Amino acid sequence: MQPACLDLPVTKGATLRKPLLLMQPTYTYRPITVIEQSAPLRLTVPAHGLPGDWPTWIEGVSQWSALNRDKAREPFRIARPVDADTLEYNDLNGLGQRAAGGTLVYQLPVDLAGCSAELVITPEQGAELVFSTANGGLAIVGLGRLLLEITASQTAAIDWTEARYSLDITFSDGSVQRWLQGKVTLSGGCCHG
Repeated sequence: MQPACLDLPVTKGATLRKPLLLMQPTYTYRPITVIEQSAPLRLTVPAHGLPGDWPTWIEGVSQWSALNRDKAREPFRIARPVDADTLEYNDLNGLGQRAAGGTLVYQLPVDLAGCSAELVITPEQGAELVFSTANGGLAIVGLGRLLLEITASQTAAIDWTEARYSLDITFSDGSVQRWLQGKVTLSGGCCHG
């Protein structure tokens, strides 16, 4: 499996709390049976199976083409489960729309039960920074969900501007898989208005 690439911006002197969603590589497809004329938009997707706020795409909806997203080329939208059969999209307004049909598409979360995780930041020069479920820098906070926390004192001590990182998951059978990798960029925390 090829690890996903995701850059990680860090602000010097500020705490970073970064949720990381780990998804299985295959897609799941569920039929949309009702698209409500509501704000925020609600969809009825029987037995959708989403574990919480989760990335999704919608395909094949008629009479509201802007709702459709190509999973290979367009960004996801976050769906919030209302119940086992209903999803809500807070960023969409369905009032006045007459949309129908379509399919909800998403990737199932990775089951992290019994797993450990380690995120290693490797600068070109200087010591590696290791954040793990063992040292408290990473926490498993739900199905497919990790939370990376780098404290303000840790970011203040960084003396480089760019590094690389990798996130490895160790499963209960002892196998290790790399799930994420990318650049870490450090900013000074100032802005110009």
